[in-house]
Amino acid sequence: AEVLMLVVGVILTLLAASIQIYVFTVQSLNWTKDRTRSTFGLSLAEAQSTQLLAFTQGFHNLFLAVGSILGVILLSFGQTAVGATLILSAAAAMVAAALVLLLSAPRLARVALVQAAPPLFAILCVAAGLAA
Repeated sequence: AEVLMLVVGVILTLLAASIQIYVFTVQSLNWTKDRTRSTFGLSLAEAQSTQLLAFTQGFHNLFLAVGSILGVILLSFGQTAVGATLILSAAAAMVAAALVLLLSAPRLARVALVQAAPPLFAILCVAAGLAA
């Protein structure tokens, strides 16, 4: 059962990482595009004036994805302590960031939930797999 929980946790971690990579593309590459602006309710002028902030925030998301993927790789090569630490810390940061988004912009609750659910369940599964 513990191996199954770890496998599910790894799959959820990779899903969470892929979402973070997508968010990177939205924030760092597509911030001023029509679709992104409509999602966040921004005018072109607002998007342009916040582009640098979004650009750097996107890289934050990318680095969380890289950290969690590195954790998965290390875990799969038997480096359980380091791999799990990277997975759990990156996933916790993803959940915390989604919570900040939810609290600061409740109208983006759906976006926050999509960002929070996979890493939250990854944390639970990896922790359960390690505790067994």
